[in-house]
Amino acid sequence: MKIAITGGAGFVGRHLADRFDPADVATLSRRTGVDIDDVDALTKAFEGCDVVAHCAGINRELGEQTYQKVHIDGTRAVVEAAERAGVRRIVMLSFLRARPDCGSPYHESKWAAEELVRGSGLDYTILKAGMIYGHGDHLVDHISHSVQTIPLFATVGFHERSIRPIPVSEMVDVLIAAIDGRLPKSTVAVTGGEELLLSEAVHRIARLVERRVAVIPAPVWAIRALAQVTEWTMKVPLIAKAQARMLAEGVSEAAPPTADLPEELRPRLPFSDEQIEAALPPRGGFGIGDLLPLRR
Repeated sequence: MKIAITGGAGFVGRHLADRFDPADVATLSRRTGVDIDDVDALTKAFEGCDVVAHCAGINRELGEQTYQKVHIDGTRAVVEAAERAGVRRIVMLSFLRARPDCGSPYHESKWAAEELVRGSGLDYTILKAGMIYGHGDHLVDHISHSVQTIPLFATVGFHERSIRPIPVSEMVDVLIAAIDGRLPKSTVAVTGGEELLLSEAVHRIARLVERRVAVIPAPVWAIRALAQVTEWTMKVPLIAKAQARMLAEGVSEAAPPTADLPEELRPRLPFSDEQIEAALPPRGGFGIGDLLPLRR
């Protein structure tokens, strides 16, 4: 079986590609010269593929990379190209709380993309995943750098909502099950094996990088303002506006209510020292290299 992976240079896409023989995988991204909304280029790349794993996505808009272009126009192009190339199945990685009419462009565009896949006529699986972590992620990576830069961390809101982080190894297990056809014509929620607060996750990560950190409550509006600043100034934002919205709502239950995975496919690993250690980047805080170049 040959598969194509959109977003193949991204966090989840890279880990998924590593599970296959390179000869059986076509990895697609801007780095490989394929724009996500270029139907002709996608069609050519999908030729001979049985399944497309649609993992392309962004959590902030930057320049031409907008939610409309990447999530909606890109998914529309992926569906059309898959139909042209004779692909049998699309497996789409979406977000746990993607839904319409909620006031978040990220959530709404992800939902619109889901609807395009559901209405495609192709066999499909949509995986509505929560927070995914592992080597190269935005969770353990950013928290570890943050606590090594400033020994202070703010919660998103005075009343914390819970998260259920998913190790990327288990997320890839679920993706492969869907690629193999074990979840046909379905939309399912994917959450991690342990439910905890972000502040608890921060303390566990800080302990492993041998830092003391004070966690203080902060209003959601202040975190959203911080998110806007870091989107303007950082190559990979400390927190994006979409992520602030996610954490304010919590990332442990699907919205709208969505079917759970079959018992045998559900992630079970806790947010343990072993899993965190596997995800930790080299020691150190944020530096000048993490900032976007000044625009003239």
